[in-house]
Amino acid sequence: MSLEFRLNRPDSATADHDCVIVGLFADGSFTPAGQAIDAASGGKLAALAARGDLSGKAGRTALLHDLPGVKAPRVLVAGLGETGKFGAPAYLKAIGDAVRALRSGPVRRALLTLAEVPVAGRDAAWNLRQAVVAADHAAYAYTHTRSTKDPEGLKSVDVAADAGLANELARGVAIAAGVELARELGNLPPNICNPGYLADTARRIAAENEGVTVEVLERADMEKLGMGSLLAVGRGSANAPKLVVLRYNGAGDAKPYALVGKGITFDTGGINLKVQGGIEEMKFDMCGAAGVFGAFLAAARMKLPLNVVMVVPAVENMPDADAYRPSDILTSMSGKTIEVGNTDAEGRLILCDALTYVQRYEPQATVDVATLTGACVIALGKHAAGLMSKHDDLAGELLAAGEHVHDRAWRLPLWDEYQSQLESGFADVYNIGGKSAGAITAGCFLARFTEGQRWAHLDIAGVSNAEGRKGLATGRPVGLLAQWLIDQAG
Repeated sequence: MSLEFRLNRPDSATADHDCVIVGLFADGSFTPAGQAIDAASGGKLAALAARGDLSGKAGRTALLHDLPGVKAPRVLVAGLGETGKFGAPAYLKAIGDAVRALRSGPVRRALLTLAEVPVAGRDAAWNLRQAVVAADHAAYAYTHTRSTKDPEGLKSVDVAADAGLANELARGVAIAAGVELARELGNLPPNICNPGYLADTARRIAAENEGVTVEVLERADMEKLGMGSLLAVGRGSANAPKLVVLRYNGAGDAKPYALVGKGITFDTGGINLKVQGGIEEMKFDMCGAAGVFGAFLAAARMKLPLNVVMVVPAVENMPDADAYRPSDILTSMSGKTIEVGNTDAEGRLILCDALTYVQRYEPQATVDVATLTGACVIALGKHAAGLMSKHDDLAGELLAAGEHVHDRAWRLPLWDEYQSQLESGFADVYNIGGKSAGAITAGCFLARFTEGQRWAHLDIAGVSNAEGRKGLATGRPVGLLAQWLIDQAG
């Protein structure tokens, strides 16, 4: 975890912290904690706001020092925007802005009072849980391959909320840990985070969390199961493929909820080598796997009263003398044959075998998560994941979960009419569907391996990581999946 959290609701003017975080709306009104500090300081905050030194616009922060009558040596005023527009996005942004303003510097312990501010359509439990997730996300710094491992800065946050919400604090901490795990796995370089590393991560999670068991299938195990599609993708790599299985038991003999994540730890494109740029970001092609790792960890740490199984096909897609080729015919675990039209459409080839494998657990529902298509980025940009399912109830559950925590998805059609684009003259199915509707035809391909299953597909290619040379993994959709599992647990 980037930060330590606890519940604490002292008077904001007498709080013994390095810094107290309060809020200011665009109309000049302060949050209750801000009002208390303004009163204790003889109207100092109001005076500063009146002359324009403090702004309530969203995204603005101001750090004030040594206010008269206030015990804390610093007060951070965060802009909350317009009162009529203060919903979940504004709330999460304000917390992130405040923590980013303090994450480096002399402040080690801060009091966050923003959880007391009502958010439209949300309750106090949501406020607390999401405050923890947003604060920890903002404080995260990638240091694994840097010479400086522990940057100085903010270490702990006390959240002003009722003591009766301790369980929600614990849930927030668990989800934040899952998001951080997903981000760390995504950010690690491919010479470290390879299939074996993901397997070791699963073993560590099983060792550290009650009710969790692990199984790692090796190449020989997958050969016996007939996973010809998955194994073909990994043939060109010196790093052996793994099928990583984690199981959490929180509900006895109940059928589990299944999470399947695409774990391409680096994607060169294979023989269809990526030549149009962007190959340097292909370490992020395992962010689907990272996301289900994080959601699984969150569920286990929340001790949810349900069962969860996570399956990650972990493979590196490399060109080599033994690499699979366009025009190869593969036989999947399901028995269906696949003609390879493009070796850079490899994610669906490892997922189809994983989706067949997970059916042995008879899941109540299966959600696969993958950085599957550039077409989804074109369609939805960086703000929404693409959701596809033939099950309206499951799609509705996932969409609602994403809206609730502002980790949103948008549903795309999965009509049978698109299936004709996957026809092959030499096999049961072609692995690409042409230029049009690329995200949808990828979903249609996976649908052929989930017949009779309650299944949904999340294409996170657009939301998994920020753009640019310094762009980091986002940890999405851990928030969506964790909320969905909470909802299923009742």
